[in-house]
Amino acid sequence: METEQTLRRRIKTVGDLHAIVRTMKALAAVSARQYEAVLKSLDDYTQTVEMGLQVALRGKVFDKPDRPRAIARLAAIIFGSDVGLCGRFNEDLVNFSLDSMSGLGVSPSARTVLAVGGRIQTRLSELDHPVQDSCFTPGSATAITATVRLLLSKIDAWQDRGFERVLLFYNQSGSPTQLHLLPVDPRSFGNLSQAPWPSHLLPSYSLDTESLLAALIRQHLFICLFRACSASLASEHQMRLRTTQAAEKNIQEKLDELAAEFRMRRQDAIDAELLDIGAGFEAVNSD
Repeated sequence: METEQTLRRRIKTVGDLHAIVRTMKALAAVSARQYEAVLKSLDDYTQTVEMGLQVALRGKVFDKPDRPRAIARLAAIIFGSDVGLCGRFNEDLVNFSLDSMSGLGVSPSARTVLAVGGRIQTRLSELDHPVQDSCFTPGSATAITATVRLLLSKIDAWQDRGFERVLLFYNQSGSPTQLHLLPVDPRSFGNLSQAPWPSHLLPSYSLDTESLLAALIRQHLFICLFRACSASLASEHQMRLRTTQAAEKNIQEKLDELAAEFRMRRQDAIDAELLDIGAGFEAVNSD
């Protein structure tokens, strides 16, 4: 049976742990809102790029899609996390990514994978899947741009090496998501070429159409990577918030249990002392 002193020490330890988890929960909530705000602010930039594509593609008619051909070499970027306490965030994403790549008929030896986050790299290594490159996840919203620029440089290198397709895997609202990043099919912008312009005055441009399209499509790739990174980070902190909420609830229940046990032990000690006093009083009066 535990003594009162032992219970006091346990209550203090669990109370300290409770305070740590509450702090982690608050940080996760703040971080999740921060990256959600980044995603909302990205909408305006996305609209600007799409309007540029709308002007550059206006009046163009695209052919019907060709029959898809087999892929010889495939590159993939997988956004994960560097730290834990986010449930099956990394495990489910890795399983989804590997299943998706296997469904395309590309063997692991013909794939190159860039893992964003140490946990993703570790998980892929545990499954004996080669990881050719890796980088850390951005530590703040302001660091996302540098990470995206690094990824764009990696994609340029992959294209120089003859990789035919680049896929993007990330978590969005807690669910694994796949995005076909390259090659960019102009037919995917077909709706933009036919969409009405929001004003009566249609903009003009002096650049060569191919140069303008190349610049706009690169901005489109930047937006896709930036959105995926922001969505992954927001999802990670949302998962961590849920995990810390569950942990806080369990710790609070344990704290209540220890407090109730301490009160019971304390009451038993007080009752024993009162009985001793009563017995002593009766012994003195009997004499």
